Amino acid sequence: MANRNIKRGAIPEALENFDSLPDSAHVRYPVVAALYGCSPTTIWRRVKSGLIPEPRRLTPRVTAWNVGALRRALAEA
Repeated sequence: MANRNIKRGAIPEALENFDSLPDSAHVRYPVVAALYGCSPTTIWRRVKSGLIPEPRRLTPRVTAWNVGALRRALAEA
């Protein structure tokens, strides 16, 4: 629910602290979108093509990406 309180253009706290998050942490879509600087459609295309790691479904309504997997993918890019 915290993401609903983020004003448009504001930097998500998880993005500001991305470097200090443990590899076992998970982040939601706004952080992934900011890391890759692309639209939702492009993110899902890149997931399908293997350029962005697949997210995990944490609950029926929550999907998140593993920070360690994102770091490895960004390092390879």
